[in-house]
Amino acid sequence: MGDDSWEDLADHFADEAYASVKGLVRTTVLHQQLLEHLPAPPAAVLDVGGGAGHQSFPLARAGYDVTLLDPSAAMLGKARQRLLQLPDDARHRVTLLQADGENADEAVDGRRFAAVLCHGVVGYLEDPEPLIDQLCRCADAGGVVSIMAGNAHAMAVRPALERRWDDALASFDASSEIGVLGVPTHAHTVEELSDIIRDRGIEPVRWYGVWLFVDWLDLSGARLDPGDSEQVAAATAVELEAGRRDPYRQLSRIFHLVGRKGPN
Repeated sequence: MGDDSWEDLADHFADEAYASVKGLVRTTVLHQQLLEHLPAPPAAVLDVGGGAGHQSFPLARAGYDVTLLDPSAAMLGKARQRLLQLPDDARHRVTLLQADGENADEAVDGRRFAAVLCHGVVGYLEDPEPLIDQLCRCADAGGVVSIMAGNAHAMAVRPALERRWDDALASFDASSEIGVLGVPTHAHTVEELSDIIRDRGIEPVRWYGVWLFVDWLDLSGARLDPGDSEQVAAATAVELEAGRRDPYRQLSRIFHLVGRKGPN
């Protein structure tokens, strides 16, 4: 999605969605899952479609050298605002670049990274393969590629919890929908994305679920208080465990796939 598409969504996405319980849980769960696979800081991380930095700025705080690449001027404006909230040492470890993910290799001047992240982006593309090709290309030998995507095996969950029964029935064989931001999105399977990255020299290592219970509660209308830190921490602990286990992770509406690049 380009600049014009995100201009009207940036405030809601960066200031509201990530401040919700679902947003807080997503950020923390992905961060903990990533730390299981990343090399020690100050390894270089490229966050493609990184938006306002919610996923990569915590890595900068942890000592990683972060490059955030995004095509949207509006989202990068939000990233600059949030960058000011980081300590000086973390802020100096962050580079912001405006470019399409499909041109990531050129935008970073051919630099290779110990980890390449792409979370919540492939679902907005009709054909994700050109973007995924760039993710794999930008990873260094032995580097991590981390992709978060919608789970095509759980497409009926949202309409069912919203009591849209006809839509739920039709969703069992669907792979696209109008997402919560009001724009078309596409879902994928772990197997599909695993095959795509494997063809590009990235061996899938592990996959996780990201949202389960907090997502279902939110979609069913339950009020979740992001200001209740104890409840958020407790929910995050449960989501971390659910994301590792079958059958729970299979029912998550989004999944997190981690792969590692072979030697050149």
